[in-house]
Amino acid sequence: MGLAGTVIGVIVMLAFGKDYLGVTKSANPASRSTSTEGAAEYKPTAAEEELVSFVSFVFDDAQKTWARVLPTAGTQYRKAKMVIFTDRVESACGMQSAAGGPFYCPADDKVYIDLGFYQTLKDRLGAGGDFAQAYVIAHEIGHHVQNIIGVNRRAAQGSAADPSRKNELSVRQELQADCFAGIWAHGTAQRDLLEAGDIEEGMNAARAIGDDTLQKGAGRAVQPESWTHGSSAQRMRWFRRGLKHGTVAACDTFSATDL
Repeated sequence: MGLAGTVIGVIVMLAFGKDYLGVTKSANPASRSTSTEGAAEYKPTAAEEELVSFVSFVFDDAQKTWARVLPTAGTQYRKAKMVIFTDRVESACGMQSAAGGPFYCPADDKVYIDLGFYQTLKDRLGAGGDFAQAYVIAHEIGHHVQNIIGVNRRAAQGSAADPSRKNELSVRQELQADCFAGIWAHGTAQRDLLEAGDIEEGMNAARAIGDDTLQKGAGRAVQPESWTHGSSAQRMRWFRRGLKHGTVAACDTFSATDL
């Protein structure tokens, strides 16, 4: 198995306001999508079958992990569903295109995955490997966990009360999702599912998708006040923290004085 970074396309869209990644879209003008708990209804091409099986396994495994972990923090886990799509997809959060990358919609408790994004992750950002692909899913399920425990709501309320903190709260929220992805990785390590090099793939991806690294790559000055997901160092630190401790309490980015 393998892991890496976070939703690169979403990071770029949020940080810079346009699609710098140029995610490859299907030639079919009509989108294909399915909503399942394991992508069983998706009709993959022959080339996609192995990837769909892997994505489905990671999605189900991450949910099983949270079904065990979340009750220890005093909350019962409820399952999310997954939508695999190409081109564009209609969600309860509105119409989204593949250019935006994978995302989680709290209004319908669904994780949306565009398979073409993984090629971008490998080719454009140098973050290949199955662990990189898995981390994208684990991060988005991390947002689902945040929705369950009320983090999304509190962050939105904080931004509304003090708009000047909007970016700061977004960074704390994204870093916590990174840490939650680390909790899943902690569980896979305990079950001897990790292979040599998996964690290195994750660290490499986290480094590649930090807001500071993306800004430099786009030829822009590094502007911490514009960050929405955190620096490369921050993303690596919080993923590593979840991996090390494996507890929700260890991922409290909102109380941390130093991210």
